[in-house]
Amino acid sequence: MADYYVAFWNVENLFDVVNSPRRSEKLQRTLGDELTGWTSSVLNRKIRQLASIIIQMNNASGPDILGVCEVENEYVLDLLKNALAPLNRNYRVAHEDTSDRRGIDVAFIYDADLFTAQDQFSHFIVKRLATRDLFQVNFRTNSGRLLVAIGNHWPSRMGGQYESEPYRIIAGETLAYFHERIRQVQNDNNVAVLAMGDFNDEPFNRSMVNHALSHHSRTKVTKARSPRFLNLMWPVLGQGVGTHYYDNTANVLDQFLVSKGLVTGNSGIRVLPDSVKVLDYPEMVKPDDYPVPIRFGRKSSTNPNGFSDHYPIAVRLREKM
Repeated sequence: MADYYVAFWNVENLFDVVNSPRRSEKLQRTLGDELTGWTSSVLNRKIRQLASIIIQMNNASGPDILGVCEVENEYVLDLLKNALAPLNRNYRVAHEDTSDRRGIDVAFIYDADLFTAQDQFSHFIVKRLATRDLFQVNFRTNSGRLLVAIGNHWPSRMGGQYESEPYRIIAGETLAYFHERIRQVQNDNNVAVLAMGDFNDEPFNRSMVNHALSHHSRTKVTKARSPRFLNLMWPVLGQGVGTHYYDNTANVLDQFLVSKGLVTGNSGIRVLPDSVKVLDYPEMVKPDDYPVPIRFGRKSSTNPNGFSDHYPIAVRLREKM
């Protein structure tokens, strides 16, 4: 039996430095003064802040797989990976550049002693304005079992929750389509699929339930012929805890969705549903009436003692040997 600790974190605008040679001129123009003051020293401070939290995960052993979003490129991912050196783990990066208009991507950092990244795919979301792709990595455990991880960062609620909802519905349909395609390609209705990310909607919203086909009912997931996800974040909704706060209101935007094969364990890997946690470490929380995360921010509003505007989430998987 082997247990795996999987985490996800929207790390909030982890940009490369201002005027980076690794950034296209078009993207430099698009970001404009958003990068003002984003020097090497500021970036390194941001990296140290993020790493100080990641190092605490999994009882200070670090995650086995860490999904992240809002990262600009592989360079900043490597900086973050290297900052985890005190864990003495063989971390590697899985990343692809997407067409997002702000240049921020979804990626994974994983322990190569536990997993092999066999294949990776960037699934394009057809949207009028460029947005992040869904990023799929097919991991193999040392026992040869397949674990498909899909990182998500769906279109934001900027401009209004309901005005922007159709874009997230498109993303939900895209996720559901590739969930079905994965089962078809693998010729296995019990394939282990773990979708994670910042969905910018809550578990009960239409994009999640009607379009991504994620539900709170284990029976609905395990008995359905069509591929459905069990959304592991429903119990969190009843705890008054959020992964993100807007106007002092807790929102559960960061979520784990698991396939039938992970719910039943028929894939050889089983999710431990009671292990899901929102990781609101004390140093990340504003000393206020509402447990709002302390942002690192950007431009003139940078807080060197901040981290991100989202809390990380974590879950455990168990593989039978």
